[in-house]
Amino acid sequence: MTDPHLYADPDAELYGVRTNDSFRAVVESVKDSKGPQPDVVLVTGDLAEDRSPAAYERFASIVATFGVPVLCLPGNHDDPEAMAKVLNRGDVSFCASRAFGDWRFVMLNSHIKGDDGGKLGAAELARLHRELAAAVEKNLLVAVHHQPLPMGSAWLDDYGLRDAPEFLATLSRNRNVRVVVWGHVHQASDREHEDRRMLSTPSTCAQFTPGTDACLMDTRPPGFRRIALWPDGRVESRVEWLENWVVAERPPDSRQPGMNVDHQ
Repeated sequence: MTDPHLYADPDAELYGVRTNDSFRAVVESVKDSKGPQPDVVLVTGDLAEDRSPAAYERFASIVATFGVPVLCLPGNHDDPEAMAKVLNRGDVSFCASRAFGDWRFVMLNSHIKGDDGGKLGAAELARLHRELAAAVEKNLLVAVHHQPLPMGSAWLDDYGLRDAPEFLATLSRNRNVRVVVWGHVHQASDREHEDRRMLSTPSTCAQFTPGTDACLMDTRPPGFRRIALWPDGRVESRVEWLENWVVAERPPDSRQPGMNVDHQ
């Protein structure tokens, strides 16, 4: 799951969506599914729109109902320091590296204070290199908030991962990296890059229309992605949209001409 954009006020809205309600609806949709229940939940950033401890506390209380490990990382709207304080207890962990069977998950921090784009920087790239070197016998899933590949939307690609070439080069040195997942883009995509799956996931609130020069909201409902990881490194994935969530009209855009975030 990704981009819940929660607020301290549970009635607050973003893009015309009460984000507390949409996030809870996605969580309940996963739990009520007749299919397999998750062994682990990943949340790839923008957990809180207002960066408030209260929003992170509510996030933690909601995802705790899964009863499985929850791995999260920061997005451009988040406060990494507040996340590290609130989201490192019980089943919830912040920017962790965790092994599950034949797989290891590496959660990265691409947050830049005052910038809606992202950057891993030398320290985080070095951490990634160490994680990859130490897990040569594992299949690897790497998660980050900002897109490392262009999405084909001029406005959105201005706010991608600014050191994507260095990130991709680091991945290229390890053939065991099977899949990379990210949030930020509020849309689904499924591609391959150097024989690894590259997956973006829709938001649990509102979506951006793919392939647009300027920001245009989509009429897609909240969504999430299921990923099945096999011991031999195979990756199966599909996006699910909330079937009972009707978007009657295109949500209002509060990000023209770019994201226009006031980072405190």
